[in-house]
Amino acid sequence: MRVKILAADSMGVRSLATLVECGREKLFIDPGVALAPNRYGYGPHPIEIELMEELWAKIRQAVEKVDAVIISHYHYDHYNPDEVDIFEGKTLYIKDPKHNINKSQRGRAKLFLEELQGIKDVEVKVAEEQHFSIGEMEVETSKAVPHGPSTRLGYVVETFVKCGEHSFLHSSDVEGPALDEQLVFILEKKPDIAMVDGPLSYIMQRYGHNNLVRAIENLGKIVEHSELIYEHHFLRDLRYKEKIRPVEEKAKRLGRKAQTAAEFMGKKTRVLENIRKRLYETYPV
Repeated sequence: MRVKILAADSMGVRSLATLVECGREKLFIDPGVALAPNRYGYGPHPIEIELMEELWAKIRQAVEKVDAVIISHYHYDHYNPDEVDIFEGKTLYIKDPKHNINKSQRGRAKLFLEELQGIKDVEVKVAEEQHFSIGEMEVETSKAVPHGPSTRLGYVVETFVKCGEHSFLHSSDVEGPALDEQLVFILEKKPDIAMVDGPLSYIMQRYGHNNLVRAIENLGKIVEHSELIYEHHFLRDLRYKEKIRPVEEKAKRLGRKAQTAAEFMGKKTRVLENIRKRLYETYPV
């Protein structure tokens, strides 16, 4: 098994775009990339825009060669509604567009399905609670779980991939996980590698201290069984390293790793939106 994370917050954009390879078979999870529309009162800096376009080109190129695609939910950092032609000839597993979905995502799903009608040879299936094979690759998806500690932002689908003796799990936007229903699928599958969207701690007034405590505890439970990649919402917190330290220390004691997607891919972590103000000061527009 080979896991390639093509874009993520630790790589300078908002994304969890991941390619999983098992022999000749390939699965892409969440082929999307976006930028924070506003941070510190600034819109995206040209350096961020250039990077996003570069990473999108790599995502698009990778999707052309895969057998199937999973879209965990309908936020635009997880799929691109403007370039649905990339799904031509693919089997596409999408978050159920009618059930366990909020109003905003239901509207996006409807438009997405209308756009897909003009694409040749795309087979669309509901992603929730699926178990299917692509050659030697075994794929299993969770039921819909909340996008965060409440259902205000809707629901997402978690994905487990097994290739021989190796396995990988993609949590999508669980924002923690702070809830047992988000955690159960991860602990049940005990993947070799778990890429988990960490807590929304950069907006504590919305996320809440109790949810942060539960999220850190639950990430600690995950490293008891898996190498951990912590990502996405959590990396937008300027103090994420301080908050993840107990989990990193526990992982180290157990002989495992807890790291960002960039580090997993052998790169340096750089969350560009966190330094957006500095980008404008250093490289005025």
